[in-house]
Amino acid sequence: MAKIDVAKVADILRQNELEPAVMRRIIEQINKVTEDATVGDEEKPPSQKKQFVILVSDPEGQMPEQELAGWVLQIPEEASALSLQERVHKATYDFNASLRGRKLPAETMGEAFECVPAKNFKEVEVWVKTKTPVLVLTTDNKIPKDAPTKE
Repeated sequence: MAKIDVAKVADILRQNELEPAVMRRIIEQINKVTEDATVGDEEKPPSQKKQFVILVSDPEGQMPEQELAGWVLQIPEEASALSLQERVHKATYDFNASLRGRKLPAETMGEAFECVPAKNFKEVEVWVKTKTPVLVLTTDNKIPKDAPTKE
């Protein structure tokens, strides 16, 4: 919806030769509506700070030797990362208890991230950033002193 200044509306009403009393009532109603809208915007709570967490899929416990897949998630900054799996389980349990979840229940973490709606995760304060798994790489956390060679 296009926004227009109240003064411009008053000018348009004057150009169309409206009676001053009618014009004044219209302008007062417009001012009242815009004041109510600005009051509603100011009552918005501040956004919650979140931290990123990568949940790595490592069923055999071979993290350093093999390629791994994981999901990128966010939780509140003050929350413990150790509570993440419990939060995902609760959101998935709630989804599986719903009508749609009873028809096609999520049985693995991957299915949960792909199938469970964001509404269920939002209730337990988890935000899924990647529905499909992403590759996880390891590093020795050192930058080589030599310049990289161009191929």
